[in-house]
Amino acid sequence: MNKTRQHELGSWLKKQSAISRRWLNISRLLGVVSGILIIAQAWLMASLLNHMIVENIPGEALLLPFALLLLVFILRAWIIWLRERAGFYAGQHIRQHIRRQVLDRLHQAGPAWIQGKPAGSWATLILEQIEDMQDYYARYLPQMSLAATIPLLIVLVIFPYNWAAALILLGTAPLIPLFMAMVGMGAADANRRNFAALARLSGNFLDRLRGMETLRLFHRGQAETDNISHAAEDFRLRTMEVLRMAFLSSAVLEFFASLSIALVAVYFGFSYLGELNFGHYGTAVTLFAGFLALILAPEFFQPLRDMGAFYHAKAQAVGAADSLKTFLESPLQSREQGTLTLPAGPLEICARDLVILTPEGTPLTQPLNFTLPAGSRLAIVGQSGAGKSTLLNALCGFLPYQGSLRVNGVELSQLDAEHWRDQLSLVGQNPQLPAATLRDNILLGMPDASEQQLQDVMDLTGVSEFITRLPEGLDTEPGDQATRLSVGQAQRVAVARALISPRRLLLLDEPSASLDARSESWVMSALDSAAHQQTTLLVTHQLDLLQQWDVVWVMRKGQIVQQGDYVTLSQQPGPFRDLLAWRKEEI
Repeated sequence: MNKTRQHELGSWLKKQSAISRRWLNISRLLGVVSGILIIAQAWLMASLLNHMIVENIPGEALLLPFALLLLVFILRAWIIWLRERAGFYAGQHIRQHIRRQVLDRLHQAGPAWIQGKPAGSWATLILEQIEDMQDYYARYLPQMSLAATIPLLIVLVIFPYNWAAALILLGTAPLIPLFMAMVGMGAADANRRNFAALARLSGNFLDRLRGMETLRLFHRGQAETDNISHAAEDFRLRTMEVLRMAFLSSAVLEFFASLSIALVAVYFGFSYLGELNFGHYGTAVTLFAGFLALILAPEFFQPLRDMGAFYHAKAQAVGAADSLKTFLESPLQSREQGTLTLPAGPLEICARDLVILTPEGTPLTQPLNFTLPAGSRLAIVGQSGAGKSTLLNALCGFLPYQGSLRVNGVELSQLDAEHWRDQLSLVGQNPQLPAATLRDNILLGMPDASEQQLQDVMDLTGVSEFITRLPEGLDTEPGDQATRLSVGQAQRVAVARALISPRRLLLLDEPSASLDARSESWVMSALDSAAHQQTTLLVTHQLDLLQQWDVVWVMRKGQIVQQGDYVTLSQQPGPFRDLLAWRKEEI
């Protein structure tokens, strides 16, 4: 990563800090108060030592200074605790805001765009990379101000007592940030590579985990285990590279801080021996001045040490910001936010020179021209990649388009997105059951449905057949990715969810794929019954289901190459008859 990119990412990170400026300012203020208490603590300790050693004042007479010193210790600990809390709140608010930005961007991009990247990579981006920004905002940013403020206060306190000690501290202080910058120059790039490796590892691991059954059937288990092992080893090496840089940075800080403190100690030692006679203001070097300087010398470098300790947080944040900023600024095809709504009634869909685009603006189809009459039942067939699911995604509003796509004469892009999706029911080939129980999943689109409506749709879709065999009935938890149900059972639940609340457009994307004969019979019977109640569009590879459908489209390479009913298409030469012949040979 070049310096220009690092500077750009650093500016972006600082720009996000404006979201929680109040908490950051409180953290800085408490840090300054803590620095003042450090100086007060050192002054009280030096005074007490001077009184007891030089002035021989008995301890009983110094109870008040001792009590003040104890009070300063307690107050400083409390201030430090408050500062940590303020920093945590600052980081929390900023992380929540960035996470909302990412989720809003994902919502804007739509599911069709999200599916192009493994789920594990999105999980790493949304969770781990944003979490790794916490210390940058909670500690590093406030510490940058304190690293300049507190040393300056300490020098201003020491200078009236001994200018030589103050100059030693001032002269050695710049060495620490200089060498820290030199050591940490490659830390951000190492973190960026580390995050990229983690995203790949997360995505690969989740994909292999989901496909474990297939891998074992094809005896690929050991090979994929070795691949994951190599990826994990690569991630381990990259992590150790980042840690080496962090430890080297800390070692450099400790070395120069210790060297500077030793110089101050040597100066006072030789001054007390009479070998050095400078640094004071006309009088001999006092024990009070020596104690004050020596007690404050480590505290002078402590803010710089802390900034060095938190420097790895900056490197982590810059590495995380690289992929976050790239994602948030990746170009998406601009879509107007429509506000129009549709009056009640059946839906007619009409397309003229419709070209469906990716979120980045790349065409996915050829120009499409069609009319889907209100209340009709349309089936779309074609080989994989022909553009069938792409058309469904466009109708759902998940993909932008060029040309015209009108619903009852209103351009789809001008419709309010939430209103339009309220008119849709969608059943896909991979049922998703995100709610806590089966009941909640069926009622997802219609929470206020009556028990009778629920029972009717369960009877229609065959959910009633297996629900009694589950341990908790409708209150059974489906589990992650519906693992407690068979594919057929999960698909029946998804169909019940789509049909419990009648919509004006029913979209079916391979609803019977991967189902056994019994589940397929239940699902297709329920959908066939529902298809007569609204405009329906079915995407399928199963040609034997199409004899009762009104219209069949054949798509190839993003074009509609044939239209007609099943009987007509099966009798005339063309792609549909070729598909029928190919299916028969396959069987």
